[in-house]
Amino acid sequence: MGRHRSDPRGLARILIAAVAVVAALALLIVGGMALVNAVSGEPDKSVPPSGVPGPSGGASPSATPSSPPAAAAASAGVPLVIRVTGPATTVYVKVSTNGDVLTHGVLATGETRKYEESPLSVVATNGGSLEVLIYGKRQPPVAAGTRGQWYVKAQNQQR
Repeated sequence: MGRHRSDPRGLARILIAAVAVVAALALLIVGGMALVNAVSGEPDKSVPPSGVPGPSGGASPSATPSSPPAAAAASAGVPLVIRVTGPATTVYVKVSTNGDVLTHGVLATGETRKYEESPLSVVATNGGSLEVLIYGKRQPPVAAGTRGQWYVKAQNQQR
């Protein structure tokens, strides 16, 4: 009777429980950090903030939205104008000749971007959220919830 024997299964259960607690704490810490970063409103470093030109200096968001007819008249010489008229959507704008990415991120409802460079490739996750003007000409609308793609030719290719 007075003999004690260590139970290997009991030690294994304690070790498994300790690993589970450490894993749960790690998940809580990582999740908490992600939540704090999301709530703090820190801008994504890879996407230039509104009002700041992209890496090649071609994109400059419009400061004040204007009415559609006035915007079309004012942007007749501008290669590309994008206006978000529906829900926020992810937009990707790239200069076709050199591959410079001018925009890659979510544009909010009411946001307008003008691009002075061409040729451009444009892709939107929800093309139905956008009003797209290419050299002042409104492009046919895309069905809501579907991917939208546009190509802006160089000015000399337009004529």
